[in-house]
This record gives sequence, structure tokens and C-alpha cells, in this order.
Amino acid sequence: MKKILLFLLLLNCSSNSIGQNELMKQYNLMPWPKEISEKPAKFFINSDVTISINAQDDKHRVRNAAVMFLRRLSNRTGVFLNEGFPVNNSKGNIQITFSKVTSLNIETDESYTLDISDNSIQINSNTDVGAIRGLATLLQLTQNNTTDNFFPGIHIEDSPRFVWRGLMIDVARHFQPVEVLKRNLEGMASVKMNVFHWHLTDDQGFRVESKTYPKLQEFASDGQYYTHEQIKEVVAYANKLGIRVIPEIDVPGHASAILSAYPELGSKKGFTYAIERYAGVFDPTLDPTNEKTYEFLENLFKEITPLFPDEYFHIGGDENEGKHWNENQNIQAFKKEHGLETNHDLQTYFNIKLEKILAPLNKKLMGWDEILTPSIPTTAVIHSWRGEHEGLEQSTLIEASQKGYQAVLSAGYYIDRMLPVEHHYSVDPIGGAALTKEERKRILGAEATMWSELVTPLTIDSRIWPRTAAIAERFWSTKEVNDIPLMKKRLKPVSFNLEELGITHISSRDVILRGMTNNQDISSLITLSKICEPLKVYERNKGGIEYKSFSPFTLFADACVVDAEDAEMFNELVSNFNNQPENSAKTLSYLNQWANNHALFSRLEKNQKMIPLEELSVNLSNVAKILSTSIESKSINESDLDTLKTSLSTLEKPHVDVEVVITKSLRLLTDYCETNFL
Repeated sequence: MKKILLFLLLLNCSSNSIGQNELMKQYNLMPWPKEISEKPAKFFINSDVTISINAQDDKHRVRNAAVMFLRRLSNRTGVFLNEGFPVNNSKGNIQITFSKVTSLNIETDESYTLDISDNSIQINSNTDVGAIRGLATLLQLTQNNTTDNFFPGIHIEDSPRFVWRGLMIDVARHFQPVEVLKRNLEGMASVKMNVFHWHLTDDQGFRVESKTYPKLQEFASDGQYYTHEQIKEVVAYANKLGIRVIPEIDVPGHASAILSAYPELGSKKGFTYAIERYAGVFDPTLDPTNEKTYEFLENLFKEITPLFPDEYFHIGGDENEGKHWNENQNIQAFKKEHGLETNHDLQTYFNIKLEKILAPLNKKLMGWDEILTPSIPTTAVIHSWRGEHEGLEQSTLIEASQKGYQAVLSAGYYIDRMLPVEHHYSVDPIGGAALTKEERKRILGAEATMWSELVTPLTIDSRIWPRTAAIAERFWSTKEVNDIPLMKKRLKPVSFNLEELGITHISSRDVILRGMTNNQDISSLITLSKICEPLKVYERNKGGIEYKSFSPFTLFADACVVDAEDAEMFNELVSNFNNQPENSAKTLSYLNQWANNHALFSRLEKNQKMIPLEELSVNLSNVAKILSTSIESKSINESDLDTLKTSLSTLEKPHVDVEVVITKSLRLLTDYCETNFL
């Protein structure tokens, strides 16, 4: 009997998965809802569409979301809406009902139901935040044919898997103006992310105005910082979107900027502190044995924490090697006096002092996983960032939760590494770990991290999106939603829809290329950009010394993105290449385009930005021309084969901080021609 029940259960799960996959082929929803079913209905979008809300306060989140929904719906469909909201308090044909306006915290209920019938749409939720999540889903369901715009008949019951679904943006290495943050907050809300982690300080800059310590903006910011009013503006903007804002003031390491303003707090006396212009890990560190250090931080935190209403406060705590501590005899004597054997012990002493400073301010200390030491109280929150790339077998997330700490994961979601979307999508926050109910509850969720050593306001969107939309699905949807081809199919239209919000991840490419060419014809550079990707991990800026704060970030590598679109299509064709007419024709189409591309490139007037691309362009054309000729004629001679291999070897090397990501496929075609046509 048990075997029969198990068989039926597995059969039911299998059929549900098949049904879900079929629905994913039809609807471009991201993140995918928890439960979704179709109905024989169709709600037509016409000028009479109106929204009614069961609340009268015009300032609440749902009213804001409804106004923006109507604007985007009108823009997307081209339909001229008459009223948008019904007159005389009558019911709209889109009805939103929620029970309460909620505060934002880890207990916030974001669940909702969405029901689309022929003549009405119902969004129901316990909270206003749940209602705006439902509106975001409804907008993604917008469809059209040649005559009509409509919403399909659908019933959805949805809630998130994790309560913490975040994006960290580093504004210290390269400052990001308020408008950049706002448009990315809109992008986050569109895919139901709910935590903006604002990395405000580092060696390269301190980005918060301090009226208590004004030297911070005078000497530590290059004049690029957020005023108190701007911070309040961003926090309020995020709040309307159902997004919490977590500030990070990184101490005791990553302190060059702070110490450039207040050198008396440093651990190495007589050292000349200055804002760092390079990327990397540096020695300047706050002195944890100096009581004035804690006086400074307490006064600073008292000033800053009221700007951020959220309970959590991130103190960094990462990458401190303690070199200046080792060189300070007073600090070494302090360690012996207090029984602190290692620098980790000393940093734990420092962290505990900070927790006692933050507790009366009603803040919960959060830090990167270096703070996870035996002595740190379990009231601290562990932000797990280290994994296999840092020499660990797995992330510290599970260890933290099992030891009694709340924890958030970022290992696997470092989007600044420029890794493909399937890499991040394949990472499950929990994986296969066996956890108790309490241990699972302590895993709050995860964050994608956008470190800004190599990005500016012009390029940051193209490094965040669209991959973060797919990552957001891993944070919201059930673990079983993990099909990579179906994710990629849905991600493409979601990426285009992000442009409605002002996200510049697509448009920035052409802006950069026009700048590179002094506004000449950029078609040849576009062709190259579609098969090139920025170097992965941190190969582009080895040792952090190739680029500085004011280096140019309008180069060819800045125009290129991860998951280059033509490369993906071409590589798929070649992986199934068997000389079938249709497959061969598509492959030849790409090869002929690349074969002719250098002629277009050669017509451009060159400058210092473009000359380094010459080698890439000419060798791509050589390889493509020989391959296309060989495949069409079904023949190749020794001389052409030698030229082909030489040019291909050149293409396989990095060029101007990019890699040509079709070289493996070109190598396969080369081997095919040599085997079959020589």
C-alpha cells in the first residue's frame, strides 16, 4: 500500500511539473508563481479599464503601484485609457482588496491571489505589499494579437520562498546618483525583490553626509555623497515599492576613506592615509584598542541610523588581514592583556563592542561571514559571501544557521564576476542541506551583489540586468522551478520590459559604441559585441591595478555584456551541427556576416579606443571566411587550414579585456572541415 501511495505521489509531482513547464512556454512570468492554473477566459484591455482599491488613502503603496501600473499598461498596449480609476467610488473591473497597510520587516506577508475572468480581475492579499506583488504579476501577463490586447484567464496563488530577496549596490568604489538607484529599485520591485543593501563606504569613498563629522564628506568623498535628505528620499521611494533599505558602513577594515579624514583613529601611527584609487584589499584599519574609535562610531551611528528605519544594520567586517595591527606594539600588548590570541579574536572584540553600540539604537548587527567566530553572539546576522571561489568547500550559510545565527547568502550571486546567467540560476540558496525547521527559518534568503570597481552610472544597469531577474526567481519561487532553457525563454521578454522602468542595460551599449567611434556607423562594432563578453571573475582588473577611480569605462569591454546574444545562438547551432540543410544555412549566415564585418570596420576613422580592436576584427573575418567557403564548397587546402588555425589561436586569447565566446564552436567547425574536406 505504501509503495502504491508513493508511486501515485511521484506520478502527481511529475504531471504537475510537466503542466508547469507547458505554462512556462506560454507565459513570461518571472519570478514564477507558487501555484498557477488556466481558465477559459480572456479579459480585454480597452479604454474602460479601471482599478478600484478598498482604501481611500492616496499615499499608500497600492495607490502608487496602481498609478504606475496604468501608465505602463497604456504605454505597453497603446490603449487610450479613459479614467483609470472609477468615478463615484464605483467598483473598477480590476479590483484590489487588502486587509492592512504593513510595516516592512522579515515578517511582512507578501502573499496574494490573482484571478482573471472575462469581465473582472481580482487581486486579494492580507497586506498592501502583497497587493503590489500581485499587480506586478498582472502586468507581466499582458498579451496581444493582431487585433486585441488582453489578460489571459489565470488563477494564481503566490507567496515567496524566502523573506530576504536582495540586491547589494556598492556606491563607494564608483558613486551612483539617486536617479540610478531609483530606476534599479523599480527593476527590483518588478521582479519582487524586497531588500536594497546600500554599501555606502569603502577605501575609495565615504558616501554619507555627516553633520557630526563633516571631514568625512570634505576629505573622504571627492564631493560625491548623499545628503540626509537624499537618503530619506531613496528610503521613502523604496518603501513605496515594498523594499527595505539596509545600510552598510564597512569597518574596521576597508577604512582608507574614513582614515583620510580622521587619521587619529588609524592603527598605524604616522601613516599617510588617503582615499584609494585602485581596487583591492588595503591595510588601513581602525584601531580597536582606542576608545576614541568607539566614541566616533557611536556618534556616527547615532546620527546615521535614524535615516534608515530598518532593524538591520550592516557593519561589513570583511577582508581585514590585520597587517597594521601586527605592526602596532600597543595593539599586540592589548591582545595579550585581554587574552586575544589572533586578529580574528581582536575583530570579534571589536564587533561585540559595535553590537552593544547598535542595540540601544534598536539595530541588529549584520556582517560578512568573517564575523562568524565562536565568541560572536547569535544575535548577529551572518552574510555569507565566501564559497568555492575563495577556497571553501561550500558557503558559510548552512554553518551559520546550524550554529544559531540568522543568515543571508551571496556566495554564487556575485554578478560583478560577469558569469553567465545559468551559473547563478543553478545555485540554490539552501542546496541539498538537511536542516531542522528552526535552522531553515534562520536562513532568511539571499542577495545578488553588484560591486562597482568596474562600473559607472552608464554601465551599472547592464551588469545588474537582466541576470538579476533570473536570480530573483531563485529567491521567490519554489526550489523545483529551475529549468534553465525555460528560464532563458522567459528572461528575454522580461529584459525588454525592464526598459519601461528606465533601466539602461540595453541602450548603454550603443551609447558607448557611438562614443568610441565619434558617432560613426557602429554596426561593425555591434556585430563584434554580440560575440564578445567581458573577462570573467576579476581577470579584467588583475590585482586591482589596471583600472583606477578615474580610468575610462567607455571602452569596448564596457559595451559588451554577459550572455552575448549571437554567441549563444551560434554555439547552440554548432553543438547540433550535422550538415543538415537548415542547420548549415543558419550557421553559414553567421559566418558570412562575420566574414564581411571587417570590411565595414575598416571604413571607420580610427582612434585610440578603436585601434586595439583591429586584431580581433581581422582574425574573426579570416576564420569566418575560410570556414564558410570550406563548408559551402566541401573542401579546404593545407594553406587555408594553416591560416585558419593561426587566426583562431589569436581569437582564443583575450582582446581588449574581452573574450570571444564562440571560439570553441569555431574550433569544432575547424576540426569538422579538416576531418571531412581536406
